[in-house]
Amino acid sequence: MTQGRPLLNRRLAEFGTTIFAEMSALAVRTGSINLGQGFPDTDGPEEIREAAVRALRDGHGNQYPPGPGIPELRTAIADHQQRRYGLAHDPDTEVLVTAGATEAIAASLLALLEPGDEAIAFEPFYDSYAACIAMAGGRRVPLTLRAPDFRPDLDALRDAITPRTRLLLLNSPHNPTGMVLTREELTTIAELAVEHDLLVVTDEVYEHLVFEGEHIPLISLPGMRDRTVSISSAGKTFSYTGWKVGWVTASAPLVAAVRTAKQYLTYVSAGPFQYAVAEALRLPDSYFDGFRADLRHKRDLLGEGLRAAGFDVYQPQGTYFITTDITPFGEKDAYAFCRALPERCGVVAVPNSVFYDDPDAGRSQVRFTFCKKEDVLREAAGRLGRLAP
Repeated sequence: MTQGRPLLNRRLAEFGTTIFAEMSALAVRTGSINLGQGFPDTDGPEEIREAAVRALRDGHGNQYPPGPGIPELRTAIADHQQRRYGLAHDPDTEVLVTAGATEAIAASLLALLEPGDEAIAFEPFYDSYAACIAMAGGRRVPLTLRAPDFRPDLDALRDAITPRTRLLLLNSPHNPTGMVLTREELTTIAELAVEHDLLVVTDEVYEHLVFEGEHIPLISLPGMRDRTVSISSAGKTFSYTGWKVGWVTASAPLVAAVRTAKQYLTYVSAGPFQYAVAEALRLPDSYFDGFRADLRHKRDLLGEGLRAAGFDVYQPQGTYFITTDITPFGEKDAYAFCRALPERCGVVAVPNSVFYDDPDAGRSQVRFTFCKKEDVLREAAGRLGRLAP
């Protein structure tokens, strides 16, 4: 045991404080508009908030809920998968509720990776991916997505697979680039997974925020039902990111494995909010359509402001992030640019370089979020206009 602790510390020492915590603290300290961390500045549907209040008052979930999640939510998740994608899941054995998608990712990687296993992930990647692979004792193998379209090089993916490869970790719609995998790309990925007998963990938290193309769960493709762990959450879809309600859908053996790891992380969480999310998932299609249309409008609004300010803008197909390039300003170091941005114009953004194993691949890229009020986005665009060369 004493020998294991230093090893874990060395693995995690490189990660330190997340970029989101650092930049959000910078926004507070300077009074800047925070377009760095991806959280909305308005709450989601009022009826869903009232459902949470009702659950609190009625004593639903105030004590430990069931380990796999309350039956009402597991059933609602299974119904959502069936209604949206034609996927049939047993709510008792093939659905697991987690403390947000972040815990679902951690539990999945801890459950499915053995020390020395390789896990391939698209880079830039959400920062918890690297930390979770490290905690599981695995080795991350990046597949770099490159501007301007950030499409995956599937020949490079094929070449990256070795006898030590255990798992693919996919994110579509992709944070931070906004890339959405096509059916053709997903089909090739599925064929590679079957050919090499790989497991796949898919992070689909932005499934309802696709502006161009469509969201296709990998688990729906031939050969993927028993090798895919699908992950999503309520935070991004319903604008209640602080509730931290996520879920896993997969075959019963995979869910059982993930549940074994999950029970030693949080055990349970968000009791009353689980009842509210169960109601949220049953909202009519008009809610999801309106939510997507609103975010598409905000994407276009901020994108126009960024172009006017002088950034190169890479139009995202999904999520609520825009990746830009700062080379038109004669600058190449996005981290230094983002550290100075609050003092220069009162806006906070995030450097994409922190999402790469190879920082040079994203050295000049900066990510902005547009999940804010329209007047906030207009004000931010005006402030960024002070940078115009």
